[in-house]
Amino acid sequence: MQHSYYFQKISASNVKKMAKVEQFLTQIGLGIDDDVEIFVVAYEDAEIVGCGALAGHMLKSVAVSDAHQGYGLSTKLLTELVTMAYDLGRYNLFIYTKPENYEMFHAAGFYLLTSVKDRVILLENSKTRLSNYSKNLAKQKRAGGRIGSIVMNANPFTKGHLYLVDKASKECDWVHLFVVKEDNSFFSYHDRMKMIQAGVEHFNNVIVHEGSDYMISRATFPSYFLKDEGVINYSHTAIDLQLFRNFIAPSLGITHRYVGTEPICKVTRFYNQQMHQWLDTPTLELPPISLVEIPRQELSNQPISASLVRRLLFQNRWDEIEPIVPKSTYKYMKNLFDEEISVYQTKRENAKRTSTTPQVGLHA
Repeated sequence: MQHSYYFQKISASNVKKMAKVEQFLTQIGLGIDDDVEIFVVAYEDAEIVGCGALAGHMLKSVAVSDAHQGYGLSTKLLTELVTMAYDLGRYNLFIYTKPENYEMFHAAGFYLLTSVKDRVILLENSKTRLSNYSKNLAKQKRAGGRIGSIVMNANPFTKGHLYLVDKASKECDWVHLFVVKEDNSFFSYHDRMKMIQAGVEHFNNVIVHEGSDYMISRATFPSYFLKDEGVINYSHTAIDLQLFRNFIAPSLGITHRYVGTEPICKVTRFYNQQMHQWLDTPTLELPPISLVEIPRQELSNQPISASLVRRLLFQNRWDEIEPIVPKSTYKYMKNLFDEEISVYQTKRENAKRTSTTPQVGLHA
């Protein structure tokens, strides 16, 4: 049977057209994540027969109706989807999918990064990008018997973060501090990086690394960016920690990973718990990475957290912010808000209108 397909781009904000896309996906047993931006939809005779979406650098909601499988539509759909991503300047692409879909995506130029047995696999559109990243990391490897690591978002950098770094610095020969790169926080990645660098510059054994797609990103750990909704996904956690254990830690000789205890945010608490399984458990191939949980620092019986700072910031309570952030962070934030035209003043007003009580987390 000959089939004639045509493709259309549909913005996720187009309510009318998206209603039909959602109906199609529901029939197949799939949904649409909140972070999806745009769809490529395949039609035959005005009927939806397949679709795929882009959310940042992730391909999502890729589906073809049963009646149109085996006619090459999947390959054509993926080609359209990848081409659209390239046109938008997004060249590093990832997809979570079921193990049985591996051949279809591999044929379209995607390669296996890691997997959770019988559950999910993570693929990217490069055979060498992860190995090249690991080789570049290895250039910053330092000698020592105890090599620590910290992964933080620091939105913004607080005395709680500083306490964690100080503890790791005193206990380790070297500490590798990775900054979550996703620009999905109140403070931009650029500004979070600047605050962290200023806050830790007095430690002579702490190396600050840029974040990557391979560590607490929308590619490896999408649940983290939905933590305000309490989304917990075992597979996402497993994927993220396997990449750290199998590639990042060996590149730098990391022996320990430091985290703060998590009394409130259940997503971060679950992530901490899973670290024991994925990092501490010995394997035949790799030595264990010891997890060190540091009790969260408190002030007046209240945990110090970045979300607390943001709440105070939204209420313009600078006097209460000052005791819970390093001087460098306080000065940096004041400069951001004292600018005559500050994008953060606008962001603060928008956040005040839309925010509920934020979740607290180590990476907040």
